[in-house]
Amino acid sequence: MGRLDPADLIAAAVDQTALDDFGDGRFRDGLEVYAESVQHEADLSELGELSIQATLTAALVNRLRVVDYRAGHPDVADEIIDPPIVVVGMFRAGTTLLSYLLDRDSQNRSLLRWESGDSVPPPTPSDFRQGPRVEASRAGNDMLEMLNPDIAAIHHEEPEGPTECIAVMSQDFKSLSWEAIANVPRYGSWLMEVDQRSAYEYHREVLQVLQHGGVRGRWTLKSPHHAIALDALTAVYPDARLVLLHRDPIVLCASVCSLIACLSGTFSDVDHQRYIAQRWTAMLEESVRRIETFRDTHPEHPIMDVQYSDLVRDPVVAVEALYDGLGLELSGAAHDAMTAYVAAHPRGSRGEHRYDLAGLGLNADDLDDRFSAYRDRYGIESEIV
Repeated sequence: MGRLDPADLIAAAVDQTALDDFGDGRFRDGLEVYAESVQHEADLSELGELSIQATLTAALVNRLRVVDYRAGHPDVADEIIDPPIVVVGMFRAGTTLLSYLLDRDSQNRSLLRWESGDSVPPPTPSDFRQGPRVEASRAGNDMLEMLNPDIAAIHHEEPEGPTECIAVMSQDFKSLSWEAIANVPRYGSWLMEVDQRSAYEYHREVLQVLQHGGVRGRWTLKSPHHAIALDALTAVYPDARLVLLHRDPIVLCASVCSLIACLSGTFSDVDHQRYIAQRWTAMLEESVRRIETFRDTHPEHPIMDVQYSDLVRDPVVAVEALYDGLGLELSGAAHDAMTAYVAAHPRGSRGEHRYDLAGLGLNADDLDDRFSAYRDRYGIESEIV
């Protein structure tokens, strides 16, 4: 591809907004590393080049608007973020289902897909779940799923439903979301070593902006990314209630590799399956290692464990147990709303996510050896028949 120049991306965002204050300049390192990695490693198609450039520019545009809104509304800094529930992961372990269930509780405040990328002006109670910006996000979703219909079965998000924290963290250019759409080894290596605190500080600033419009509550947040950055997360959110979902690691590896192949394959015609199998199984191993290290060194930040098997067996009972473990009360209205959601969204209603281990470049025996200690420690049920 032609040179992907961060200066050009920044200029395009400035032109679109007539703004030029990006706030904390630490985002620039990630943008520069990513742009170089995409240019030399991602093997993008023509569609991929256009899409990645547009996505990078959109991230910069939202950042400009967030910084500008905070400058014009100094009282945003006084917005109190109540102790959030933060679902750490693991990858592909039911975090989306859990986030949608938590969203049924009116005491909770989810980060919605549409507002994560179009944050200004912040939503009000009247346009939180509807309006032109919601429909614009829906159109973008529909376009992506038209280009690659398999995405709907693997990972579908409604524009007015909960999304991943990485959607906001991507605007600081420290986010696994950038790796999910392009195979970028250099950026991936950089991300695993860089101090990610600035991404969480920006994340908190965005949450303050979003609730400034009057839609407040106990934030319920989620992303597998948190597993690799728990120190940064808890430095910014020291009162976070941490939740960790566990699932058969063989299935996790297969599912995440299938997801990444599907997403990045939308924007590249080159077969990256060997790299994906290597990179993302190693990512899961490193996630487990970092979680265990964090638990050992930070007992002041307890983590509530939830088994995927329990969540899918009886979702509402699993949420009741989660609330109890966190010292929270699940109201009758929230219980009924969660029950109704489960009834209206049977598993597999958007199609089955199927994958073949060998076809993904994976070996079940190898994965079983690599993750045996993790499986044993948490008593994780096998899903391999």
